[in-house]
Amino acid sequence: MNELFDRTSAFLAKRPGLLPLVGILLVLINFGLRFLAADTSWLVRTDLLLHLGLIIGLLGLLLIKPLQ
Repeated sequence: MNELFDRTSAFLAKRPGLLPLVGILLVLINFGLRFLAADTSWLVRTDLLLHLGLIIGLLGLLLIKPLQ
């Protein structure tokens, strides 16, 4: 398990803006699904991608400095 964390932190240290970009991408996908699915799917009604995108983006911003 420690090796997984070491490899993940090394990967993210080389790419500091990756997590915020993934978060922005998830928010944009959620925005697009709002127009395409017209509130018929569970994914759109719960705004799951919006919430995941916000959490991942904020964690990514918080982790940029410690991983450098």
